[in-house]
Amino acid sequence: MLNGISIESFIAGFAYGGTTVLVGQPLETLKTLTQVSTTTSPNMLTTAKQLYSTSGIRGFYRGGTPLLLGGGLMRSAQFGFYQSVLPVLDTKFGKRDPQTYWLGCINPHVVAAGWAGGIGRGLVEGPFEMVKVRRQVVSDWKFADVTKGFGVTVFRNSFLFSSFVIYMDVLKQQLARYDMTLSPFFTAGICSNLAWLTVWPFDVVKTKKQSGKFEGRSVMWLLRDTVRTGDMYRGLSVGLVRSFFANGISMEVYTRVEKELKIVFNDR
Repeated sequence: MLNGISIESFIAGFAYGGTTVLVGQPLETLKTLTQVSTTTSPNMLTTAKQLYSTSGIRGFYRGGTPLLLGGGLMRSAQFGFYQSVLPVLDTKFGKRDPQTYWLGCINPHVVAAGWAGGIGRGLVEGPFEMVKVRRQVVSDWKFADVTKGFGVTVFRNSFLFSSFVIYMDVLKQQLARYDMTLSPFFTAGICSNLAWLTVWPFDVVKTKKQSGKFEGRSVMWLLRDTVRTGDMYRGLSVGLVRSFFANGISMEVYTRVEKELKIVFNDR
């Protein structure tokens, strides 16, 4: 911690993001292709076979280069902002008594810090995500397109990351009640999937907006069309498989890196 800024969390977050891309990119590509597919009921195996037949193994990592850099930076922002804002709220307003938690289990400070982390991630991720999506669906783009879907990306990430840390905090409370523990892998895997279930329709809209296949359509039009056509949870199965393993493994890396960095910084 340096002047209230959690440097170790920013660095550990970068390691988390890089790991997420390396582990989850093939399934991320399948998720994107499924979400923008014009097929009535696309499935993961059919999409994977088609991608392999046209592009081979390299096709599964299409769009991975911009996301490898962006993934590290955006996760660095989300965890760094979160871990920096949370203690500020606790110091300024005092730690919340569990008796005052919303619904008896939701800490308002965690919610606010989670939104701050999500906004930080969204501000970084927007351009990288647009380039990734265009490369995954093999659609042309120009520099002026990097802001396409920026607003919905920031909103989705704010909702996503705040949901993630809320589920993490609630799970921690419940485990403590029964004197139980869960590894970082399973904790992050479970909570990330719950968070994605919470915001998935917005992710479908974001992907469609950034794909270049729905030019001239507003976010609200895409949202209404997604609901009308029953596509609100399109690509969910492959997305949850990717989320569980990629975030679970990444949290193990994050926990180890943050622990080692805290030792280094405290020794100075």
